[in-house]
Amino acid sequence: MEAIWILLLLFVLIMLLGVYAAVRTVRAAKRGIDRTVHQARRTVEETRLRARQLAQPGAAGDLAQLRLSLRGSMRATEQALQAAAPQDRSLSESLGLFQRLSAHAQDLDADLKRLEQEPDKARIAALLPELRQRTQRITHSADSLRWAVQERTQRLAHDDLDSLGREIELETGALRHWTAAEPEGPRTETPGTEAPGPGAGARPTPEAEARLTPEPGPRTGSEAGREPESPPSPPALGATPTEPRTWQNSWQKPWQEPTRPENPA
Repeated sequence: MEAIWILLLLFVLIMLLGVYAAVRTVRAAKRGIDRTVHQARRTVEETRLRARQLAQPGAAGDLAQLRLSLRGSMRATEQALQAAAPQDRSLSESLGLFQRLSAHAQDLDADLKRLEQEPDKARIAALLPELRQRTQRITHSADSLRWAVQERTQRLAHDDLDSLGREIELETGALRHWTAAEPEGPRTETPGTEAPGPGAGARPTPEAEARLTPEPGPRTGSEAGREPESPPSPPALGATPTEPRTWQNSWQKPWQEPTRPENPA
């Protein structure tokens, strides 16, 4: 029974996940369609305004020119803010100001669009100076905000590039540390010579000689019974040195004495 309830619960969860995914997909598709329709309408509207600006000189052409400049400035500023906002969180206040400016721009565009249907050309000509001034104020504000965002983005990019350059210089210096002090190669020695020791050529001091000279101490039993051997005395003058007894004269008999040469004196 418990297995059946678990299977039913899993089935319900799968169904809920499927419905949620379907709703998200439909909403994303709808947003994509709305964005595409909006872009198409904007493209058609701007194309119509350009055609009217060229085909209808006078008040109608001036209205079309004002609308084109207003729409172009607002669209460029919006794109600049949307591109820089994800990398710079400090642009949140700028986005709020742009939204307030967009409300004024939409009101002005609506007024200009209504005047396009106005048959009285004199009224349009009377309202054009005030409309042109409003358009210039809005476009100037939008341009100033866009230029500030662009300059800030460029400054951040330059600072990041300078910091990156310093880090790369430090890293390259660390990688080239072997050029400052190269290790010495093995020393070549000529055959038959030995490397002098650490103390070669240095004469020990009297204190060192005193430390190296063994001091007389008590002798052991074997050394105490042994008398120091006296050095051999030199042979007397005129004495014939005795030959050592070796295997060459050991075979002679006692009565066989070696012949001596007679003294001519």
